Amino acid sequence: MALTVKEWGYEKRIIMLKENNLVSPENILDYIYAVLHSPTYRETYKEFLKIDFPRVPFTDSQEIFWKMSELWYRLRQLHLMEDISRADLTTGYLGNGDNTVGTINAKSYDLIPALSSQEREKIGRVIINDTQYFDNVPLVAWEFYIWWYQPAQKRLKDRKDTTLSYEDVTHYQKIIHILTKTSEIMGEIDEIWSSM
Repeated sequence: MALTVKEWGYEKRIIMLKENNLVSPENILDYIYAVLHSPTYRETYKEFLKIDFPRVPFTDSQEIFWKMSELWYRLRQLHLMEDISRADLTTGYLGNGDNTVGTINAKSYDLIPALSSQEREKIGRVIINDTQYFDNVPLVAWEFYIWWYQPAQKRLKDRKDTTLSYEDVTHYQKIIHILTKTSEIMGEIDEIWSSM
């Protein structure tokens, strides 16, 4: 009995499509979403995106098309929170207390000085009350925008005076991981977009 494309899995499906010079509607959607995640694209078409549907330029290069599709696939997996393990989470939760979220504002983020001059990524703590905080939070995740709001900040602001459960803490750690990786992948997308 032959396997269906779905049973093969995404990676094997991509190989099959590439080898047969085929493109599926899902691949086209992946490409479009990758383009829409390019910071340069967003800046270039900022005014048009406010008033009309986005114009998505297609490439003549199969190599660029497949790279963009694969990058969006990685983003999609992240945004759906699929395949994120505890080992992926680098943000800690420290301090003794009752896990109640206090007021979250700009002062809630405490930047930790770089450990060495070669350290490029800015890391800090997100203080949720007088004694507890999330540690090792990249500044890029804390400041990351999705259109008009900042998810890392909004998640905690929406939980003011709420006691965080273990699941809430883990979910927030996943959000920080996702935002950090999204920023990295958007950088990769932007490099490809700039070469088009």
